[in-house]
Amino acid sequence: MRLRLIRHATLELDYAGRRLLLDPMLDPAGARGPVANTPNDRRNPLVDLPEPAEAVADRAEIVLVTHLHADHLDDTAVALLAGERPVLCQPPDAATLRERGFAGVRPVDDAVELDGLRVARTGGQHGTGKIAEALAPVSGFVLSADGEPTVYVAGDTVWCDAVREAIDAHAPDVVVVNAGGARFTEGDPIVMTAGDVAHVARHAGGAHVVAVHLDAINHCLETRAELTARLGEAGVGVSVPADGADVPADRTGR
Repeated sequence: MRLRLIRHATLELDYAGRRLLLDPMLDPAGARGPVANTPNDRRNPLVDLPEPAEAVADRAEIVLVTHLHADHLDDTAVALLAGERPVLCQPPDAATLRERGFAGVRPVDDAVELDGLRVARTGGQHGTGKIAEALAPVSGFVLSADGEPTVYVAGDTVWCDAVREAIDAHAPDVVVVNAGGARFTEGDPIVMTAGDVAHVARHAGGAHVVAVHLDAINHCLETRAELTARLGEAGVGVSVPADGADVPADRTGR
């Protein structure tokens, strides 16, 4: 397996003989306004892609979309990726994706298989209380195949029972979490903070935990440097890759 962070939550995986693209946000820097009701009033994305969007899209054989917020599927990604290639998603998003031009939509209720690649859907909690209810539904995915490490991509969620249950059920070798402590001007964070990431790393045992979803969207307030420092203070080993970087894929590759 090869795992590469493109930017934010956009991941590229060479897995089970296929090139997978997860949560494609391919807009150029500044293409969209800031997320409303958040404390950092800057246009999104905050940074450009590490390579042309067309190159990222052209390599994708299978696309996975955890949910439909614009920082996980944006207009540029739709324009470049719409067509016949398989697109795996949570069931509530299937109709919208078809309307946007994706003919190969495969909603994942519990799990699906594609040419030896098994994809199971997991739950999540995009914040707490009424904010989480308003931002729902969200999902994560667990990827498995013969001869490959099991990879759990948690999606937009805080540390919660659904994440704990997914780790317990699937015993992943690699766990990718969306960090950055994104939040609105009121309420609690809607994705993982350093404390949440530490909970994941401790609960996942020997799994290689990778934190992404950083330094690219205006309401993600915890930077890579801050996350790395706080995890170091907590004595927790987690990979925090830069945009465009490959990530070691073994259980001890931190």
